[in-house]
Amino acid sequence: MQADPTLRKQPIRKPRRGPADHLREALRELSNGQGELLSHAEKPWASITFSGSRHTLRYAFRGAEAVSAAEDLIDVLPEHEFTIPGQLVADATVTEVAHTLLPSPRMEVTLEVLLLEDA
Repeated sequence: MQADPTLRKQPIRKPRRGPADHLREALRELSNGQGELLSHAEKPWASITFSGSRHTLRYAFRGAEAVSAAEDLIDVLPEHEFTIPGQLVADATVTEVAHTLLPSPRMEVTLEVLLLEDA
């Protein structure tokens, strides 16, 4: 069977990565890949002079090594210098932490990050 000459092969394009994708990747690197993303909500945000988005992310860290990575994330997050194309991180905070030891160490961490469009 011959290929139809009127059909052209289209190049495969990777989906375009947006600010939320870059943020999740930066947080994954900051936690040494130890956290499992449980949820991510994004809401538009604007003031008179700026516009952007507020992100609420919830992660689970299971096991002693992962909990240690979560503790490191909590320590460095507020002062971390993010590099997200076209965005400035105006605020990054830990809003909730739940820590259990039994039957095995586990920590859930909720973060809020305000991204502003870099004009």
